[in-house]
Amino acid sequence: MTTDAIALLKRLIATPSFSGEEEKTAEIIFDFLSEKGVSPQRIRNNVYACNLHFDSTKPTLLLNSHHDTVKPTAAYTLDPFTPLEKDGKLYGLGSNDAGASVVALMQTFTHYYDKKISYNLILAITAEEETTGENGITLALKHLPTIDCAIVGEPTQMQAAIAERGLMVLDCTAHGTPGHAARNEGDNALYHAMDDIHWFRNFRFPKVSPLMGEVKMTVTQIAAGTQHNVVPGECRFVVDIRPTDVYDNTEIVEIIRQHVKCEVMPRSIKNRAVATDENHPLVQTAKTLNIPLFVSPTASDRICMDFPAIKMGVGDSARSHQADEYVYIQEIEDGIQNYIAFLNAFNP
Repeated sequence: MTTDAIALLKRLIATPSFSGEEEKTAEIIFDFLSEKGVSPQRIRNNVYACNLHFDSTKPTLLLNSHHDTVKPTAAYTLDPFTPLEKDGKLYGLGSNDAGASVVALMQTFTHYYDKKISYNLILAITAEEETTGENGITLALKHLPTIDCAIVGEPTQMQAAIAERGLMVLDCTAHGTPGHAARNEGDNALYHAMDDIHWFRNFRFPKVSPLMGEVKMTVTQIAAGTQHNVVPGECRFVVDIRPTDVYDNTEIVEIIRQHVKCEVMPRSIKNRAVATDENHPLVQTAKTLNIPLFVSPTASDRICMDFPAIKMGVGDSARSHQADEYVYIQEIEDGIQNYIAFLNAFNP
């Protein structure tokens, strides 16, 4: 299985699959499953399949990961689309995030495909995760049978994230009046933005999640001005917010608007914080197998799921979106074995 997984991952690395442009990798995944005797289905660039003995009276476990990638950074020293095996590593764009989890979950699914077990399995390798696009997992879930719980394949070193923070991005605009810098004219929008940015940096939300800690806010971009001698009449900046489970995203936006003078526009409020109860069979299985549990600071397709799930996959999140991305060959082999061991022990 490891040999097949590595060969498949190399094909995926060699095929560009930026978010929204995953047509060719979807074909590769669809064809691979077909060659294994599976009957896959495709919705746009999402590929899914149900186990051979699917029974609607049984609970259903979803195995999900994504095959889209970010674009390579300028810091790459290797060709991001040429898979390279060296020193026990496989280099290439998407090798770690999340190609290794994709191929490990596909091997796990085909291993169980024709076996009679106490629950159903659905495999869904989906698109547009990196951009939280509407044609990724959100679209796929509309076409899948009822799902009771899920394993989401992301690079976690095969530890189990039982919760993850949400994600909300704010576009903020501070307004002033343009004028000539030499004549002390105008009302400087930059200064108004600075006051609000100071608030974003220092404000602490009063409610702290026992599981996730504090809501985290970080100003990440700023733009203002047209030339050196003109007082800017407008300043735009972006705030990255990582919500927790004790605040609704709408509530967070309302609190912010009560404290700042700038215009505040969230790009989306749907990416909420999520958590799975520690008594759920997914979490209990992880405990039985001595798999470390943690709260993930990064968002994934898990936030689009309204059923219990854990995020657990091959590789290391610290390598995601980095130049010369890689995954260890041994991690893929261990990942396949650990997924199979988990499903063997899982009892919904």
